[in-house]
Amino acid sequence: MTLDHGDPGDAPSIPQPTGPVVNATRPSAAEEARTVAASGNTATLASLSEDGTPWASFVTYGLLGGDPVLCVSRMAEHGRNLAADPRASIAVVAPDLPDDPLAGTRITLAGVVRRPEGAELAAARAAHLAAVPAAQYYIDYSDFSLWVLGVDRVRWVGGYGRMDSASAEQYAAAVPDPVVPVAAGAITHLNDDHADALLSMAQVLGGYPDATAASCERADRYGLDLRVVTPRGVARTRVGYAEPLSGMDELRAATVELTRRSRQG
Repeated sequence: MTLDHGDPGDAPSIPQPTGPVVNATRPSAAEEARTVAASGNTATLASLSEDGTPWASFVTYGLLGGDPVLCVSRMAEHGRNLAADPRASIAVVAPDLPDDPLAGTRITLAGVVRRPEGAELAAARAAHLAAVPAAQYYIDYSDFSLWVLGVDRVRWVGGYGRMDSASAEQYAAAVPDPVVPVAAGAITHLNDDHADALLSMAQVLGGYPDATAASCERADRYGLDLRVVTPRGVARTRVGYAEPLSGMDELRAATVELTRRSRQG
């Protein structure tokens, strides 16, 4: 599989861990992409115009499995483009962007669109309406058509220095993370009320015994992403749970266990 990213060259270095990172397990690029795709219903569509030039446009989508379902009008240029050339891609930006947009998470899904038929058409229509209820007012107009983007190339970017690609097979087999979309309140609670526990996690489990402060930036089904302040500079590290979580209701017990392990360590 061809990678989409290059060598960072002589970019400034980030302080590296000086101790063991006990469990750095994190979602795969395919899981990350499925989570972002499931997080919203709007995207930027890239299609090819009649003269071969790229055309970017705003669209809405639902998901059939992991494949985006678009509902577009042939009166719009992108609708005519898809009918003439099925090659396309969409870019989706995860909600709640940070102050620096380039530090946020986004994905690109590329492949070939098809017009669904029979049972797939009914499923695609239901998927689009579930994600975009307002489409009920135009989805059956004669100039609108449903298109399913069969994903064969996936690119995930999680901010500066965090990026990877996934195959169509990996993407199809992955499932959205059950914790990421609903973890904001828990993250705020950890940072406001348990800063000492997060620091202990970073020092003992995250490989930064010289950390002077730590905060949680994200929680997912496998663990926590921590921002770590050290005399050597600012870094990020990972502290993983003993077992993956199946839902948000398990997060509190998992973080209590991380605290216990770090303090015993």
